[in-house]
Amino acid sequence: MKHYDKLIFELSRPGRKGYQLPADSFGVDGIKSIPSDLLRQSDPELPEVSELDVVRHYTNLSSKNFGVDTGFYPLGSCTMKYNPKINEEIAALPEFSALHPLQDPETAQGALELYWNLQNALAQLAGFAEFTLNPFAGAHGELTGLMVMRSYHMARGDKKRTKVIVPDSAHGTNPASAMVSGLQVVEVKSRPNGSIDIEDLKPLLSDEIAGIMMTNPNTLGMFETEILEIAKLVHEAGGLLYYDGANFNPLLGKVRPGDMGFDIMHINLHKTFSTPHGGGGPGSGPVGVAAHLVDFLPNPHVKKDENGKFYVDFGKDALGSVSAFFGNFGVMMKAYAYILSLGKEGIRNVGPMATLNANYIKESLKDDYLLPIAGACKHEFVFDGLKDKSTGVTTLNVAKRLLDYGFHAPTIYFPLLFHESMMIEPTETESLETLDEFIDVMHKVAKEARETPDVVKDAPLSTIVRKLDETTAAKNPILNYKALKNA
Repeated sequence: MKHYDKLIFELSRPGRKGYQLPADSFGVDGIKSIPSDLLRQSDPELPEVSELDVVRHYTNLSSKNFGVDTGFYPLGSCTMKYNPKINEEIAALPEFSALHPLQDPETAQGALELYWNLQNALAQLAGFAEFTLNPFAGAHGELTGLMVMRSYHMARGDKKRTKVIVPDSAHGTNPASAMVSGLQVVEVKSRPNGSIDIEDLKPLLSDEIAGIMMTNPNTLGMFETEILEIAKLVHEAGGLLYYDGANFNPLLGKVRPGDMGFDIMHINLHKTFSTPHGGGGPGSGPVGVAAHLVDFLPNPHVKKDENGKFYVDFGKDALGSVSAFFGNFGVMMKAYAYILSLGKEGIRNVGPMATLNANYIKESLKDDYLLPIAGACKHEFVFDGLKDKSTGVTTLNVAKRLLDYGFHAPTIYFPLLFHESMMIEPTETESLETLDEFIDVMHKVAKEARETPDVVKDAPLSTIVRKLDETTAAKNPILNYKALKNA
């Protein structure tokens, strides 16, 4: 092991420093000028290391990270596609990145124009009248969209509508967002293929229903073929349809949620439009609405006057503000660059290519992995673990073993409709060669599970951190170096 593979505290040597401060940086009396109640009573327990040690340590750590730039990332429901580097170059332009959010709009016309163009591009792609780009992330967009739904009913004096229907296959943020927005969740059951059971839906529709949250394709990657009938039933009952845009990628350039009858949707800008996500951010969750809901979108709004000049408007009927200023502007710049780079022709190929890649993997692996739903999927699909379960190798074991072969594991144990769920989404950006390599490794792991199951159960075997005792790690986590020394 190289010495800089060690923890930074292990590199510490008494008296070693990576900096030098002026002797009297606080004035003539130096440290004495600091009030005694602000001074530490003992030195902090920090590593004593040189600058070179620090640089090598963190550079070495960064080379061990896994990301979409280093390998295949088949996380179902997460749409971890490649992020073109031109997006980063555009977002780093000082003319945009150096702007202050409190600048006079007269001095930020370029930024406001970008915002205006992006919200209109999204409106065209999704089939809605207008978008707000203010929400910071997908779940934040969900909350904003549900607040629009509530504002609409309250403005009409329809105060009884305090319930929202959520499928049992929904993304976990759906019921959470509904509860936070003050709505009571009513669950509708799914059929075996994950589509909404219309016969179970019908008795749930009443004058207390504010709307329904759903995505199409559904969480299992299957298209809701009865969406127009669902929209008709919900609208006749006085409710609104909310579209969870996490699954928008396979529809991009081919089908628009607004044309299916949805009234509100959020888009995970950091998924469908390629901006990096994961690790807590950055994200963006624009919300689009049909014409009758535009006035309820949150403040502030970017608008354009008759002379083509952009200005900031605060609507009197808006639900309020959901973010400081205009959301994560850097993420918007990357998404806008992505849309312009692809153009209309390129955008039309995103959904079909994502669908083709997903079906190619599914059909190639269904002899080794249990496929609970037959037929063509969209952007993602779900296996229910290995087909041969006789050796006791689980979905978790398979996921850990993939790490030894240099692949990130897919989403596992979600959705909850299947006990051994393994959710795979290749996106449109992966090559045939990469897909074939992944398929080959998945077959190898299935063979190992049959012939040498202990190898799979003990995985990962070649990663820096080996198999963990997950129960102990959850109950007694080691969160700092001092706890590690005493473990």
